[in-house]
Amino acid sequence: MILISGRSLEQGLGKEASKFSKRYIDATMVCQIDPKDMNTLNVSEGENVRISSQYGSIIVKAVKSKYAPHPGVIFMAYGPWANSLTNPETHGTGMPSFKGLEVEVEPVKVTGQPQKEG
Repeated sequence: MILISGRSLEQGLGKEASKFSKRYIDATMVCQIDPKDMNTLNVSEGENVRISSQYGSIIVKAVKSKYAPHPGVIFMAYGPWANSLTNPETHGTGMPSFKGLEVEVEPVKVTGQPQKEG
């Protein structure tokens, strides 16, 4: 699949309070997936998925995208989880590339809160 990261309203509102606020964490530890892709993956709303790129692997909560259809494309708000998947090379800009990252998405069963792996 292809990961697109960017700002979201909830992420921005949570960041206003603190990057340690529940609102910010809740907004950045989810992955929006096309409903048809969720069916293909056999993942229900709120279940955990492992997203892996060549740079890292994370476990986050899957939610149905409100902006479907966009098969094969997932969205995550900027934050520590999305950052863990991106290339650390910034090509002199100070900002890594958050768009168009190839990732693998798979269902995973965990107990407790979704967390960064690795």
